[in-house]
Amino acid sequence: MFCALTALVCMAQTAAAEETEMSRISMVYEAEEAAFIGNVHAESEVSGYDGTGYATGFSEEGDACTFTISVDADGFYDLNFVTASMGGYKENYVIVDGENLGTVTIEEESFTDSILKRAYLTSGTHEVTYSEYWGWVYLDRLEVTPSEEIDSSIYQVSAALVNENATDNAKRLMSYLADHYGTSILSGQYSENGQYGKEFTVVYRETGKYPAVLGLDFIEYSPSRAENGSTSNATQYAIQFWENGGIVTFCWHWNAPSKYLTSEWYNGFYVEGTNIDLAAIMSGEDEEGYQLLLEDIAAIAEQLSILQDAGVPVLWRPLHEASGGWFWWGASGAEAYKQLYILLYDQLTNVYGLNNLIWLWNGQDADWYPGDEYVDIIGEDIYPGEHVYTSQVDTYLQAVNYTSPAKMVVLSENGCVFDPDLALRDGAMWGFWCTWGGEFVAKSMSIYTYSDQYTESEMLVKAYESDAVITLDELPDLTAYPIRD
Repeated sequence: MFCALTALVCMAQTAAAEETEMSRISMVYEAEEAAFIGNVHAESEVSGYDGTGYATGFSEEGDACTFTISVDADGFYDLNFVTASMGGYKENYVIVDGENLGTVTIEEESFTDSILKRAYLTSGTHEVTYSEYWGWVYLDRLEVTPSEEIDSSIYQVSAALVNENATDNAKRLMSYLADHYGTSILSGQYSENGQYGKEFTVVYRETGKYPAVLGLDFIEYSPSRAENGSTSNATQYAIQFWENGGIVTFCWHWNAPSKYLTSEWYNGFYVEGTNIDLAAIMSGEDEEGYQLLLEDIAAIAEQLSILQDAGVPVLWRPLHEASGGWFWWGASGAEAYKQLYILLYDQLTNVYGLNNLIWLWNGQDADWYPGDEYVDIIGEDIYPGEHVYTSQVDTYLQAVNYTSPAKMVVLSENGCVFDPDLALRDGAMWGFWCTWGGEFVAKSMSIYTYSDQYTESEMLVKAYESDAVITLDELPDLTAYPIRD
């Protein structure tokens, strides 16, 4: 009897596995049979393709290849664009029925999978467009496969901070964030003049609510900017917002030391504005450069110390967007960057005793990840265009998979505010969003006029009124929030 039951169970499990596998069989659409836009055309000179050829000619804005696909059931589907790079890293847009769902990347020069995960499709026909962003690829085919379910354990993150000596307020803040992760999303906004700056003002006027998270920048405290007369009140704005019940995040557009500036001093965080060689500094070849970086770190440590003395925990996001290569701290590659990130962690934590920091890593590529022992939260920055309200779930899941067990993932910078209903549907439960300032929320010619250029007023109101979104008035007293492991 036992053997018979065991056999039946095994047969049922095998049948279920086969049914699951069959349900994930891909539908294949050849690129040479799709509709071409702009310079895109079919070729067959490069080997390794399926069918009779591939699409190429993605060289200018608007160049695209559109597939007409059909699915039998509502649900989530992975879109695999089998492509080959024409040389180096390439990234291009995926647009479904007119909505920008994100980008797919390719670096290999042979035909390779390039997948955007969890596109939600209703039963019926859809247009899937592969559109030029960086371009310069050969596109062989599109494979459409039902997505696997998201494992809910990705939302079960630890509240323990990497710095064992973290202040109680830092522990309380991280405990609150971890408790709400996966069920709600905090609203956030960068505003260089704090809670009563133009960005916060126009958001409040449109929605009747203030964001829960205030984004600020230590840029003007960089010594090479201070030497040229720059000043900032960011530290004071942070203290004020914390005292008003809010949460503070800081980035640092690190202006390189004056020795390395090659153009206008105010462009000193961009690669084209400097001749700094981070690899030479971190290897010991440029000893003076190493000391100059330490002096810059000391200047920022002074401001962070003021915040620590005031009891303010900081969601600290240094050396952001490194893998993009446009900032000097990313120009020498991943290894030099990781060495600098770890140096910064060691200096601020062990030399200056700054225990009020929650370390938010924003390198945006798994190869640039410095290690779990230096990262509390993972951030992604996304600027998908204008009026793009999709959840960007593919990028979210990529970030989740940078490490295991999962860490909290946040949208540390964004241009558009996403539709919270789509985030809930897709499982893209970003811990918070933090819209960049200026034109992304306020018209440049008027201090107090909201700009619809990136997020229409109706969508902003919807987001701030959503039951899934936390605003400033909904935050608890974070100085008394229970600390958990």
